Amino acid sequence: MEHLLPSIGQLVAHPATERLLIRFNREGVMQGFHDILSELRRAIDQGQAIDPVDLEADAVVARLESRLAATDDAWLRQVVNATGDVLHNGLGRAVLPVAARDAMLRAASRATTIEFDLSQGEHGRREQSVEHLLMDLTAAEAATVVNNNTAALVLALSALASGKQVLVSGADLARAGDSMNLQELARASGAEIAVVGETNGAGVAEYETAIGARTGLILSMDTVDTRYGRSSRVAELADLVALGQKHRIPVMENLGRGTFVDLSRYGLPKEPVVAERIARGADVVICSGDKFVGGPQAGLVVGRANYVSQLVRHPLHRALQCGKCTIAALEATLRLYRESACVVQEIPTLRAMTRSLREIDDTAKRALPALVSALGSGFRVSVEEGTSLIGAGAPHASEIPTKLLVVQHDYMGGHRIAGRFRQANPPIVGRVEDDLFILDARTIFDPLEMVPNWTDELNLA
Repeated sequence: MEHLLPSIGQLVAHPATERLLIRFNREGVMQGFHDILSELRRAIDQGQAIDPVDLEADAVVARLESRLAATDDAWLRQVVNATGDVLHNGLGRAVLPVAARDAMLRAASRATTIEFDLSQGEHGRREQSVEHLLMDLTAAEAATVVNNNTAALVLALSALASGKQVLVSGADLARAGDSMNLQELARASGAEIAVVGETNGAGVAEYETAIGARTGLILSMDTVDTRYGRSSRVAELADLVALGQKHRIPVMENLGRGTFVDLSRYGLPKEPVVAERIARGADVVICSGDKFVGGPQAGLVVGRANYVSQLVRHPLHRALQCGKCTIAALEATLRLYRESACVVQEIPTLRAMTRSLREIDDTAKRALPALVSALGSGFRVSVEEGTSLIGAGAPHASEIPTKLLVVQHDYMGGHRIAGRFRQANPPIVGRVEDDLFILDARTIFDPLEMVPNWTDELNLA
């Protein structure tokens, strides 16, 4: 019966497929056809009774349409991020590289060697593959991974400083802000925060004065709150490392937005490179996998073997471990850093951040006529200069030039227009400034993504 199955070409040419391609992205439609054909072939191979009508192109397209329509009711939906915030917290931060998405699909659909050593035929370590990649990329003695950066911080405080004091500058504590209540995290970990200096920073002499018999860790936080900015009085890492070595106290950096490439080479503000922090002597460095690394949500830990091993052996490590899909995506992302000839093009976060203004302008101008046509009378759309945000807690100085599509209407305000764009299929999320609705082209690579498809007529009343 397999010869009765339609080809992909026949399915794409089917009249109803055009309707699907308008509502859903082409990649999803094509993958859906492949999945259904694979299911039907498997059923045939297994000798299941199948009505020949179910093998016809009409039936396959109808089956996919029903399957895709069901996803519209899901709370977690795909949207178009035209906010200009490259790492939008509310929209899932990093978009994964193709290699990472493929790796997650393989891990989800088949049995994997997540905790099995093929060479020995016995139980293996879950994080082994990513640990070696992290060590290669940072020249650290050891590494591990947990499910997010806050988890890495809690684990490190629990393993290295439970029952002890953790020295943190007043500036770092202020910049950490309400979103990361460091005092509460420390208490939950059994540690106690000892504040050094004021919100304008602390010099190394103030750290040394604060060291006492209960001091167990010196913590430097590369977090930013624009109310406080960066202080010239913050002690340099090398000085803190020398101080830690003098008093035999480990020094840990929570980079948060740590990266594996020097973004200043691409005209962006300098962000901390993990390998550079290890080279300067930090005993432990932690950062997020889903911020400037551009991978899945994870807490990456690298550093000296004697300290990292304490984290790995701690009971919390198992409670905070990553699932197989996260491990698969992270391994694929880290391999790109190690093996890709042009990693900034293969990792969507880096690609969006490093795009040339000319390329962004071209995207905006190509979208303009289609957007004007879709919106109809009463609307005015213009391409203007503006700024994008790198996002994920990056400093105010990390605003970067971009091109904007500014949408106005004779009597509809920016917030109402924004609401209508969020009702498109897929929803388009922009931003509103001075009651103007704005689509930022920086994170958009297909101009037509900014053109809304409404399932009903646009009601201007």
